[in-house]
Amino acid sequence: MSKYQIAEINIARMKGVNINDPIMKEFYDNLDTVNTIAESSEGFVWRLKDDSNNATSINPYNDEQVIINISVWESIETLENFMYKTFHSEFLKRRKEWFQTYGKAYTAMWWIPSGQFPSLEEAVDNLDYLQRNGASEKVFDFRKKFAKPA
Repeated sequence: MSKYQIAEINIARMKGVNINDPIMKEFYDNLDTVNTIAESSEGFVWRLKDDSNNATSINPYNDEQVIINISVWESIETLENFMYKTFHSEFLKRRKEWFQTYGKAYTAMWWIPSGQFPSLEEAVDNLDYLQRNGASEKVFDFRKKFAKPA
C-alpha cells in the first residue's frame, strides 16, 4: 500500500440562488447516483458528506450559491477514471448549464498521508493557495500534476 493518497476539493458557483432552485433540479436529482458511482469506483477512499449523504449543505464561504466537494483517492489516475470515464463525465460536459465560471481554479489536489482525511479548513486553504500562487508540489490541479512524495 502506498504511503500517500490524493485529496481533492472542487468548488462551483451555481446559476441557481441555491441548490433547491429549479435550474439545479437535474443536477441535484443525480447527486446520489454520482456519489454511489464514486464510492464504488476503484481507488475511492473517502468523501465529505452531511446527513443528506452529500455536501451541499456544507458552506465554508457563507454563500448559498457556492457548493463544494472534497474526496480522497488512492491515486490521481483513479480519481481521473471516476471523473472522466463514468456517468460523472456527462455532468462535467454539461456543467455550464448549472454553474458559473469560478475564479482561477475550481479544483485543487494535494498529497496526504494514507489513512488521513483533510479537514474542511485545510481543503479550502489549499484551494485558496492554488488560486493565489498557481500549481506547485504543495497543491496543484489536473493541468499541472505532481507525483507522490518520495
